[in-house]
Amino acid sequence: MTRPSVRDDLRTLEGYHSPQLTVEVRLNTNEAPEPPPEAFNRAVEAAVAGVEWHRYPDRAATDLRAAIAAIHGVHGDQVFCANGSNEVIQTVLLAYAGPGRKVATFEPTYAMHAHIARITGAVSVMGERRDDFTLDLDDVARVIATERPAVTFLCSPNNPTGTVETEESVRAVLAMVEAVGGLLFVDEAYGQFAPWSAAALLDDDRALVVSRTFSKTWAMAGARLGYLLAPAWLVGELDKVVLPYHLDTLKQRAGLAALSFVHDMERRVSSIVEERGRIEVALRELGCEVWPSGANFVLFRPTRPGRQVWQGLVDRSVLVRDVSGWDRLDGCLRVTVGTAADNDRFLAGMTELLEETAP
Repeated sequence: MTRPSVRDDLRTLEGYHSPQLTVEVRLNTNEAPEPPPEAFNRAVEAAVAGVEWHRYPDRAATDLRAAIAAIHGVHGDQVFCANGSNEVIQTVLLAYAGPGRKVATFEPTYAMHAHIARITGAVSVMGERRDDFTLDLDDVARVIATERPAVTFLCSPNNPTGTVETEESVRAVLAMVEAVGGLLFVDEAYGQFAPWSAAALLDDDRALVVSRTFSKTWAMAGARLGYLLAPAWLVGELDKVVLPYHLDTLKQRAGLAALSFVHDMERRVSSIVEERGRIEVALRELGCEVWPSGANFVLFRPTRPGRQVWQGLVDRSVLVRDVSGWDRLDGCLRVTVGTAADNDRFLAGMTELLEETAP
């Protein structure tokens, strides 16, 4: 039998993977350190009992969109929900990018933006950030003017660097994007940890999308639920490409249940931000290069080769993300902020590993 060939443009493309190992402390995938409250579990159990399994879900996710809209002070027709923020990204690119169009990113940044762009048939074009990983507006202007991308991505706080873009920078990029008839997509998967949100810039006359996820602050990574905020006219176009009934009934109800625990979410965010500060200070005291973070993780470069430190932590049953192979991140690791006890284990391991080579 002659096996069918994958598309020519996908032959050299690799899937997106985050290695999983059996360890006691997992700090490599930016998950919430604790599950939702027990009351949430009871609410979901009650929701399961009321599901009409023989009926298709509400295709428009009307109630969930309305509840999300109420939190953000927008209308339900300005919200689109999907199976995690990655499906949000995919749906926008299917509608506004695709074959013959370009998608711009500024590296280093979240790898899935360029990855999904290629999968949907678009051409990925990349600009460079400054040495401190903030946006270089001159390079942004060059890329947008030269390449005229249909969609431009900004990740803020940026993954894997933790960098938060300023309102002035986002406004400047938005003006550049609109000048070439493009769309600006601001990925705020870690937005609740940051001091401001690009959602404040949403307007019916702006080609702006802001995405969020339930995976981080709402502690629902297992549910795969995300959403975007955008002008109603843009959200309406997404129905042309999204699969029918793509968001199941139970997921919609779980999302609604989560939104009843806003104060719990805010408490979780506050605790993570406090622990993040403790980790940053401790790593600097160990001599590591540490980048300021507005997310629930910290990017750092230890005084020993990153891969050696990563393995040393694994040997101590602590797993962080090795990003040393990423462009411009030579020797770097990224640690998710865990519970206080998890962070103690991580910092104790780092201390042992770095003091082994201290003069």
